[in-house]
Amino acid sequence: MRTGILLDEIGVPFGDVVAQAKEAARLGYDAIWLAQRGGWDALTALVALSAAAPGLALGTSVIPTYPRHPISLAAQALTLQAATGAPVSLGVGLSHRPIIEDQYGYSFARPVRHLREYLQALYPLLHHGKADVHGETLTAAGTVEAPGAEPPSVIVGAMSPLSLKVSGAYSDGVVSTWAGPRSLAEYIVPTLTKAATEAGRAAPRVVTGQLISVTGNPDGPRTWVAEHYGMAANIPAYQAIFTRDRVDGPGGTVIAGDEEVVRARIRELEEAGATELILMPVGTPEEQARTRELFAS
Repeated sequence: MRTGILLDEIGVPFGDVVAQAKEAARLGYDAIWLAQRGGWDALTALVALSAAAPGLALGTSVIPTYPRHPISLAAQALTLQAATGAPVSLGVGLSHRPIIEDQYGYSFARPVRHLREYLQALYPLLHHGKADVHGETLTAAGTVEAPGAEPPSVIVGAMSPLSLKVSGAYSDGVVSTWAGPRSLAEYIVPTLTKAATEAGRAAPRVVTGQLISVTGNPDGPRTWVAEHYGMAANIPAYQAIFTRDRVDGPGGTVIAGDEEVVRARIRELEEAGATELILMPVGTPEEQARTRELFAS
């Protein structure tokens, strides 16, 4: 299973993010990923990071759709690919109502329809340089001229049944966080694959982001994640995932233990249908270093 690493960018000086990218290249990771969480701009940053650590695939996990019109996002993503020459995974997602409505001031009404219309515009823009979508939630009628740029792969941060169906029909796959082997095998992979098959698309990518700690004290990182990401338990789509996987919120999703335990859990994810892993190390600095070393090629 191909393995990339999510770089830590929240409240981190950009030089430190560059150092993380260089370490990922040194350790032999396949890809580096950046989130879009109100700090550094992911697509802009990846141009500089690719120059500092060439040879790595690049990914975003994920860019909220509402604040970025699909014509603008397509131009940014194609520019990134052309500037770096690297394979690009353009991860996009709806985000959540409190962010979209309270921070950006957009309406979050009919989010699945918005996602469908967004992808109906974005995919043709990336592959054919034009879109003509006049929907209920957006209009995208225009072109992007980027000769020579290879179309990025589009993956969606999707969890709900309807968003998974839309992702299967109009994108190259999904990127999931919090989902464990049971949710992947019994829900995400079958729903996504069925939608892709019905739409005549290739087998979808299933990128799984996992909080992982190689540690002798599994309760430490699990407690930290529960304290810092506990609000995720209040989001309905995530609640459903936690219930399916029979875990008590975000802390229960952390893969923690010695090297043998961690390797076994990753095998379970692969057997459940995950095609790629995004490593998100957690724990003390020493535990995170140990985790990064475990997944070095």
